[in-house]
Amino acid sequence: MSGVLLETDRLRLRPWRVSDAAVQLQLWRERDPRVPPHRRISPDGHPTLEELEERIRSQPTPETIGLLGAEHAASGRVIGYCGLIPNAYGRDGEPEIAYEFLQETWGHGYATEAARAVVGWATATGYARLWATVREWNLASRRVLAKLGFVETGETEPEDGYGVSLFTMKELR
Repeated sequence: MSGVLLETDRLRLRPWRVSDAAVQLQLWRERDPRVPPHRRISPDGHPTLEELEERIRSQPTPETIGLLGAEHAASGRVIGYCGLIPNAYGRDGEPEIAYEFLQETWGHGYATEAARAVVGWATATGYARLWATVREWNLASRRVLAKLGFVETGETEPEDGYGVSLFTMKELR
């Protein structure tokens, strides 16, 4: 397998496989209704399983940036994702960390464990800083980021009806 492979005590973070599209679809279905519509299943059912399969086929294998499927090491079952995405807020060369896990796995430390591995990957890759945006109502993700040493910058972005996004940052050097 080419691309990044990160391993922790309980997880293997690896490039997505087409067979993982069903997990991606479940993540879409489980999203909080406070998440903006473009991040949820649309009223007409998009994205579909087939559309997610095609997205996986067409994405390049992550080498230094990208989302990795988080596979439970003992069972081999994909339970979420974690990785780096391009920073959408104008900070070139300083990616954002992103993660999401199936609801049935919440409260077991998987997001923290996966994100810690990705922070290590980002540090080894040479990034000086990582960013994360998180909705102020998403207390669980805010706790994960705090455990990893991300600090809120004071910068926010309100989005009508969906809450305020908080900008957090972690120095890596």
